[in-house]
This record gives sequence, C-alpha cells and structure tokens, in this order.
Amino acid sequence: MSDLMKSIGFRAEALGWDAYQGLFRSMGLERASDYGAKLLRTLGPKVSVHHVARVNMQIAFPEASEREIDGLLDAMWDNFGRVVGEFPNMHRFDFSPGSDQVEVVGADILAELDRQGRPAVLVGGHFANWEMLAATIVQQMKDCRITYRHANNPLIDKRIIDQRKAYGVNILAPKGGHGAKELMQALKAGASVGLMNDQKMNDGIAAPFFGRDAMTAAGPARMALRYDCPLVPMNVVRKDGARFKVTIYEPLPKPDGQDAAAILETVTTINRFIEDRIREAPSQWFWVHRRFEKPLYKKAKTEGLREK
Repeated sequence: MSDLMKSIGFRAEALGWDAYQGLFRSMGLERASDYGAKLLRTLGPKVSVHHVARVNMQIAFPEASEREIDGLLDAMWDNFGRVVGEFPNMHRFDFSPGSDQVEVVGADILAELDRQGRPAVLVGGHFANWEMLAATIVQQMKDCRITYRHANNPLIDKRIIDQRKAYGVNILAPKGGHGAKELMQALKAGASVGLMNDQKMNDGIAAPFFGRDAMTAAGPARMALRYDCPLVPMNVVRKDGARFKVTIYEPLPKPDGQDAAAILETVTTINRFIEDRIREAPSQWFWVHRRFEKPLYKKAKTEGLREK
C-alpha cells in the first residue's frame, strides 16, 4: 500500500473515531453507558471473538450449562458495551474522595508507598471499565508509568492519549521493547509502574491459569523481583450502571531470588489473583482474548472441552 493510500485510510478511520466519540459524548455519561450496552449485546454475538469468549468460559467453568454460558456471554457484552459508551465520557467521572461514581478502597496503600518514595509494580486486568485503574493511580501517586498499547492508526493514537490526559492520565509508557526499558528506568529512578497482566503473551512463560498452562507476561514479576519492589494488585468492579468500586490490595507475596523458579512462582501468584477476581465477577472480565493454546479455539474442538 502506498504512503498516500495509507494516509487516506488513517484519515478515514480517524473520521469514524471522531463520529463515535461525538455521538456518545452527546448522550452524556449514563445514557451513553446504557446505549453502549444495548448495542454490544446485539452486535457482540455476531463477531468471531464471541466464540473465543465461549471457549474461555467453558475452560474456566467446565460445570456450567450452555444456558449459563449464554447468560455470561450476554452479560460480558453488556459490560463491554458500557465501556464503549463510557470511554468518550471519562472526563465526566468524579474521582474525588467520597464520590458516588467511583468508590476507592485501599487508597492508603498507594498513598503510603508514594509518601515513602518507594516504587511499586502495580498489576491489574481488563475488568469492568479498566480505564478506572489508571485514573485512580494518578489520583494517589505523583509518578507512575502506565503501559498502553499504541493504536495502529497514529491519528487515533494521539486522540486516545489526549483524551486520557483530559481525565488526568498523562504519564504513559508504550508497550514493547522501548516501553520495557522505560519502565525499568522509571523503577531505578524511584517511580512506580502499572501494567495489565491478564492477556496472552507468546514470548512469556507458561503458568497455570484455570487449570491449564497459559503463556503469560513475566515482565511485572521480573521487575518486582529484580528491583525488590512491592507487587501491588488492583481491580475494578462495576457496581451498577456507570458506578464502580476500585480496590487496591496489599502487596502479593514474593519468593526470594530472581531465578526462573522464583519468576514462575510470582507469575503464578499473579494469575491466581486474576483468576480469583474472575470468579468473583465473571461477567465483568473481557473474555475475548485467546488465553490458551490455539487448537482449543477451533470450532470442532469446542465440544471436546466438556469431556476433558
């Protein structure tokens, strides 16, 4: 594809992005959340990742009936649709103490680490509206590098970064090799880092997740062990509509040493934390990532999951 055609394509995609943003912003927060839920409950089951989510749920909950899985899938699309509607309206959320929109539990844990000038590795997952995690972190800590995945379209990428700045998230580090170096430099300098640790990473390590080995990013575990930083897990739960509860937990236990066994143990501990949060609110995790080995997602294999 020529540079000209690529540029035209980027501009067309950016126009579509702007239309989406404008439409949902015009609705206001609550209405946009409700409309997004209705829209994705209709469209979600028609896309290919619906099957991926079904397989993941069957692996996680082998005793669940098809009817129960169908109910979870519908609730997952409801939640994700709300995220779609809420993202253009993130600047409308009130993150101040005592807010009835975003309740924060355990804020003192981050505040104390910040007061001590002690860097930490913060880990979370794609639950409820995961944008709440970054927004909460920047309210409690002066300096935390939060990872993000660049949008393929640079015009949309800039819009996303600017939009996050509008609700306070202006300290970001890109994912990838350059981002990893930036995170390590931040820890050395005494800043904390925040990462999502619930998706598949092909060059990660195999660690138990819902009874199967799943390739998992080892970066957070390596950094916490190498720099002797607290490994602080976070989570967000949707209470109802566009209201949330963010919880910062006490640091996870870490083994001594930095060898392969210590890293695997730490990654396994993180996976167990994510797994526990999924069990607590299964409809609020974003199930559409291929977390396990590829053959499981072939449609002919789906029924076999019930027999294993």
